[in-house]
Amino acid sequence: MIFNNMSTSLRLILALPLVFVLSLSALAQGNGRISGTVSNRSNLQLLSGISITLSPGGKSTVSDSLGNFRITGITPGSYSLNLSGVGFQPKSLPNLVITTGNETVLNIELEPAVTQLTDIVITNKKSTAKAATLENPLSVQRLTTEDIKANPGGNFDISKVIQSLPGVGGGVAGGSYRNDIIIRGGAPSENVFYLDGIEVPIINHFATQGSGGGPQGILNVSFIEDVKLSTSAFDARYDNALSSVFQFKQKTGNANRLQGNFRLSGTEAAATFDGPLSKKTTFLASARRSYLQLLFKAIDLPIRPNYWDFQFKTTTKINSKTTLNILGIGAIDEFSFARPKEASPEKLYVIGSNPFIKQWSYTVGATLRRLTKNGYLNLALSRNTLNNGLEKFIDNEKPLIEERTLNISSNETENKLRLDATNNIAGWKLSYGAVAQVVEFDNRFSQLLRPAVKDANGNIVQPSLLLSSFTLENFLRYGAFLQGGKRFMNDRLALSGGLRMDANSYERSENNPLKQLSPRLSASYSLNDTWNISASYGIYYRLPSYTQMTYVNTYLSSLQPSQGDYIRSAHWVGGLEYLPSSTTRFTIEGFYKKYSHYPVSINDGISLANKGNGSEALGNEPVSQTGKGKAYGFEFFAQQKLTSRLFGVFSYTFYRSLFTGEDGKYAPANWDNRQLISFTAGYKFNKNWELGLKFRYQGAAPYTPYNLEESRFSYLTLGTGIFDYTKVNSLRLPAFHSGDLRVDKKWNYRQFTLDLFLDVTNFYSSKAVGIPQYTFQRNADNTAFLTTDRKPIQQNGSNAIPFVLDNRDGLLLPTIGLIMEF
Repeated sequence: MIFNNMSTSLRLILALPLVFVLSLSALAQGNGRISGTVSNRSNLQLLSGISITLSPGGKSTVSDSLGNFRITGITPGSYSLNLSGVGFQPKSLPNLVITTGNETVLNIELEPAVTQLTDIVITNKKSTAKAATLENPLSVQRLTTEDIKANPGGNFDISKVIQSLPGVGGGVAGGSYRNDIIIRGGAPSENVFYLDGIEVPIINHFATQGSGGGPQGILNVSFIEDVKLSTSAFDARYDNALSSVFQFKQKTGNANRLQGNFRLSGTEAAATFDGPLSKKTTFLASARRSYLQLLFKAIDLPIRPNYWDFQFKTTTKINSKTTLNILGIGAIDEFSFARPKEASPEKLYVIGSNPFIKQWSYTVGATLRRLTKNGYLNLALSRNTLNNGLEKFIDNEKPLIEERTLNISSNETENKLRLDATNNIAGWKLSYGAVAQVVEFDNRFSQLLRPAVKDANGNIVQPSLLLSSFTLENFLRYGAFLQGGKRFMNDRLALSGGLRMDANSYERSENNPLKQLSPRLSASYSLNDTWNISASYGIYYRLPSYTQMTYVNTYLSSLQPSQGDYIRSAHWVGGLEYLPSSTTRFTIEGFYKKYSHYPVSINDGISLANKGNGSEALGNEPVSQTGKGKAYGFEFFAQQKLTSRLFGVFSYTFYRSLFTGEDGKYAPANWDNRQLISFTAGYKFNKNWELGLKFRYQGAAPYTPYNLEESRFSYLTLGTGIFDYTKVNSLRLPAFHSGDLRVDKKWNYRQFTLDLFLDVTNFYSSKAVGIPQYTFQRNADNTAFLTTDRKPIQQNGSNAIPFVLDNRDGLLLPTIGLIMEF
């Protein structure tokens, strides 16, 4: 196991948190605090006179004239915060962990009370487990910061934690290697992410350009108060979503004092601070540094990932009606290699098949919110940039420019302005707005797909295939939306509808917004106090990646085909929700998604849905947008919020995801796992001990076999085999399953809190099986390739002995860490 290979110095590093905690065990315990604001969800007006009670214990207070509240002198532990007030639905926030280190700061929104119905009383139930709203009556889930922090195997990574939710998969090998978020059979590029109303395109380190996935999340969980995931019935204010909309709600800095936390684990160190800057302004700021390279060196892996990330937020209450938020998030990533001390075919394959990466990204933005008589106005201005650099060589251990097989130098920047308004008029909730953005895209790309093949006399029998593109484009994107909703039939029936249209000024795309007219309609009906039935229909559009839109073959001077048509997806969804208590929720939903204008690779004749498992940019090739697709299935979800000690979540999803290539025949997408199962549970013991368990299962992922002849010719140049796309995704890998375990122990001292945790990923050492790896057989000490004629290996592989590595990884990975709040 992993500890057998660790150096003595690394073992000491992992033991330091435990030694530090034990040395402080005699200090006295203090008390905790909780504070925040309460507002009306419909119009964001601050609410006074709201009763706020902690249970157990019964400590309580009432929100003041500015909607503020604060409770002090709380014995550390887990509580539920219960809110009630005249004209509003009661609400309960379970599993709030109160410590002495950090004051818990919450911004709580209450729903206006609905009418009491005949034989149905909606207003007497605290909305704890319920996630649906008027705008999103189905296909919606929520996570709190405690859900994320306590998730076993999540390693404080939001992208991994959401794989516990229904319909969410992780791709090949269960997402063990990457955070490719697959939702209801859609591609990772079909998701959009909003942080306090600002779109954040990149939420992963080492992101795949044009796709969105990556091996490690960027967002700091200490900033997050709530995550809302919509997998259909999207609010019309959000553009470019085909599979999901993530809304990350950040905390507000503590207005009462400076506080912070420091997190140290076997893979990273992170520091977060928040507090007041002035009477009207609070802040949050954090920085994180990875030292995965030290861990991988200790266990003799040949990769050296290295990353930093940064995040900040300020909140200024200009007056009682106007609030200004400024935020930023950024990352710096480097990926390189080191020769292992003990070489193996698997380690050497990793070096030869992956690129060097130098990447950085950031998003900065500001939102100005102004309360009006019946609602509010939002003005948002933001800028985001991804700078992506990749290089790959014939010999990655001895890289030479003249032997470079992949070179990407790309910079994409978006400057966005968004204005929207929400008003409540005669029982209708109406939202409308517009967005404009200036896109700056610079892309220099070249990739050798197949080397030239020569015969024994040096004659070329197969020419090389080289892709090359240089583009420098600036263009405008624009759109507008209208969304409305109202409750009818004594509030038993809720209807919501929206209309959106988008276009852009790029000459090879579409500038008429009416061609991307995007209607959506949803309905929810309360059968009784515990049962709700819902349905939705919508047409959604997404602009292709900039790499695809602007690709121009450097070697062709003639006019090239348009690659910028909007991808279209129509959704049909129906569901049933059962709420037997305020802390328990069951849902079952069926869905069908139909795609058109999906990009198909001209070189390979397959859908781009059958590509994109690696770190290279997706879309850097000529395509035709003639592909179609369909994804359909059903999902079941059961959730038990924390009552006294136990909480848990179970989900099951069956789905199919199929796309056509140039032959018009449907083939399974790369992520067509068919079945997803997830179970997560936690138990809180006495004396601040907590145990968490998670189990995940993903059905057999499809993959494409190798073209053995072309792979032999190409391997020594490319470092990988060549797939036989005439048999696209005709084979399947074994199903993936894994179990994770997490144990936490908290100590609350007078001025700070210590949390010592053990997070064990894959605790029963299940084998995660990836796509087999084509290579050549090596000698016993892995210093050279074996050959059929015992002569030096030919560059065209003619005397090599082909060999396919069984790509299995069953590493049990324990992480010991410490969180100090102060």
